[in-house]
Amino acid sequence: MTHIRGRFRKPADKIVAEYTASLPFDRRLYRQDIAGSIAHTRMLAKQGIISNEDAKKIIAGLESIRAEIEQGQFEFNIEQEDIHMAIESRLIEKTGEAGRRLHTARSRNDQVVLDTRLYVKEAISVTIKGLRELQRALLDQAGANITVIIPGYTHLQAAQPVLLAHHLLAYFEMLQRDIERFTDGLKRADVMPLGSGALAGVAYEIDREFLAKELGFSRVNNNSMDAVSDRDFILEYEAAASICMMHVSRLAEEIVLWSSAEFDFIELDEAYATGSSIMPQKKNPDAAELARGKTGRVYGHLMALLTTMKGLPLAYDKDMQEDKEGLFDTVDTLTSTLEVFAGMVKTLKVNAGTAEKAAGRGYILATDLADYLVKKGESFRTAHKIVGKLVRYAAEKGQSFDQLDINIYKRFSPLFGDDVRKINIKTSVAARDVVGGTAPRRVKQALAKARRIVEKD
Repeated sequence: MTHIRGRFRKPADKIVAEYTASLPFDRRLYRQDIAGSIAHTRMLAKQGIISNEDAKKIIAGLESIRAEIEQGQFEFNIEQEDIHMAIESRLIEKTGEAGRRLHTARSRNDQVVLDTRLYVKEAISVTIKGLRELQRALLDQAGANITVIIPGYTHLQAAQPVLLAHHLLAYFEMLQRDIERFTDGLKRADVMPLGSGALAGVAYEIDREFLAKELGFSRVNNNSMDAVSDRDFILEYEAAASICMMHVSRLAEEIVLWSSAEFDFIELDEAYATGSSIMPQKKNPDAAELARGKTGRVYGHLMALLTTMKGLPLAYDKDMQEDKEGLFDTVDTLTSTLEVFAGMVKTLKVNAGTAEKAAGRGYILATDLADYLVKKGESFRTAHKIVGKLVRYAAEKGQSFDQLDINIYKRFSPLFGDDVRKINIKTSVAARDVVGGTAPRRVKQALAKARRIVEKD
């Protein structure tokens, strides 16, 4: 960093240099940094701040540096502190005095936030694509198993029968909200900060609108101090990612449960399960389990950055360097998790017979019996009490509803008739024929609507 050490007589202590350097992790921003520098160079030449000849040298130098990095020929030196100085130092080596003109009318403060905004915009696009793929996998499974009935649960206790497709579509809705959150966050990430300088703006007649157009931003920031110190767009990505990972973790938990011998509703493809080092029979849902664990990791990055930002005065502070590692890891964790889950959901096998048998066990039709009495004229609360007593009687006798004699039913309420025998898991789901309900007609409509949403993309 000798070319910017004018204020200092000696270099930073080696330990301090290593401690403060961000190059080991921000080097992955090289594409964004070079794209920003090329746009900045074109603007400087357009405004007559540097010559066209210098601009051509700078742009050619930057493009060759990009090629060096991508071909693994670029030497990253920790003494250069960050990706910005690493690229600029190499540019000066290549172009001499022309390269020294690149940093005119900008600061690393607005440069780094530009790079990070470009990165987040791209990450949002990749994330939404991953969400769509997982949605497609869910829709394919829902469509392939449109008639399969499973137990619906509350408190992890069998509650009412539902279509498996209805259950899977619940996750489609969660992921759709995730897509909407990321899409909305893009609006606030899509702000061009270059030209804010260190904090006060720059003393040159620059064209910020030109820069925004060159770099694909919809608008420029309104306040230079806010621009260089704003990390809300990162927090929004991490917050949306945390909610999304929570949704995926819930699906992971159900995959773990459903693939167990106790449930046996699904069987995972061998490509998405692992064995045991000691127990030959094991087929472990490790990918689903690991996703549950990685959810906490993503939460941690959000809380870390919130804590970092909470006490910072305006404008830029070195603390903000802590924004990137958590962001990078969040993006990597979420996008890889979505990719794994799309494949896992797409290839899993539904054990329809086992699931439907489970849906018919116990007293899962108790609500239907209460509804039956209500339709015969009984109040719901009284019907609820009657059926509750009927359940207790049946449980004490070790009998299911279909094993009870009709006279037993009549003992609890004279409103019970022979038609009570017609109540089963199929009539139960069919009866929930309301918008958003589990009735086959409604689920088919919801599935068609969901497919239209995905196909529109």
